[in-house]
Amino acid sequence: MDEKSLKVGSNEMELVDFRIFKQEKDKVYEGIYGINVSKVREIIRLPKLTELPSTPEFIEGIFDLREVVIPVVNLAKWMGVTEPEDAKKNARVIITEFNNVLIGFIVHEAKRIRRISWSDIEPASFMSSSSGLESNKITGVTKIEGDNVLLILDLESVVQDLGLYEPETDSAPEKIEKFSGLAMVLDDSATARKIVKEALIKMGFHVVEAMDGEEGLNKLNDLYETYKGNLADNLKIIISDVEMPRMDGFHFAAKVKEDERFSDIPIVFNSSISDHFSEARGEEAGGEAYLVKFQASSFFDEVSRIVRAHMKK
Repeated sequence: MDEKSLKVGSNEMELVDFRIFKQEKDKVYEGIYGINVSKVREIIRLPKLTELPSTPEFIEGIFDLREVVIPVVNLAKWMGVTEPEDAKKNARVIITEFNNVLIGFIVHEAKRIRRISWSDIEPASFMSSSSGLESNKITGVTKIEGDNVLLILDLESVVQDLGLYEPETDSAPEKIEKFSGLAMVLDDSATARKIVKEALIKMGFHVVEAMDGEEGLNKLNDLYETYKGNLADNLKIIISDVEMPRMDGFHFAAKVKEDERFSDIPIVFNSSISDHFSEARGEEAGGEAYLVKFQASSFFDEVSRIVRAHMKK
């Protein structure tokens, strides 16, 4: 890994900064958005698309990229934005991959790669609807130069809205291995936390929840006050998302593993990012498995395997 690569525990991410222009009467407004580089396969010029009948208007069509058929979503249309007449002159398609799904998003301009600290990213829960987007479609916001605000879009929610991806919650094994004790779940998405929490409850765990790495560390400190040196005997596993405002999953894991009070507690990453680089970073941060959201059968298998292994130590 070269010096310019993101280091595990640095609490940084790289974003593709892209723009969506909005026509309002005589004015054109520029919306500044971002997506995690780890979810971007490539960025290309707008190709010739084949239209699909009976699909929402924001699905522009499909095209063949090296023998893979990729659906393409017009982000401006999905956001309900009126596009300026010349909006497509610099248009690009951002080819993304998450949850092992490939999908293209048309943007009006792709600007640059930004490296940003998660500590500078605020949750979007406080946002009003003035942006034209519900706050649950935005994973975070951050200030950039010129007092501008960049919104990090939750493109997974678009994919779920389109029915192109559904969590595999019903593929659980017939017999689920039962355990006792606590499990901790970290995820800034309430929906994702609920899915993981329900799966862990089926396995017999009592679940402690946290919205990001910072809250996760606070909860660990609280649990240590209760259990002291017996914490690892009671808290059997930590399931952590990767992308979270304030403190991401890799930075959280690195801090847990360097703290002798918590270092024996196994950590499993559960993320929509499905590239091998992130999997390697997860291992480097001290994770014992890296799961792609959400496949019930592999989730139950891996959690059971890891908890069993630690009980034998």
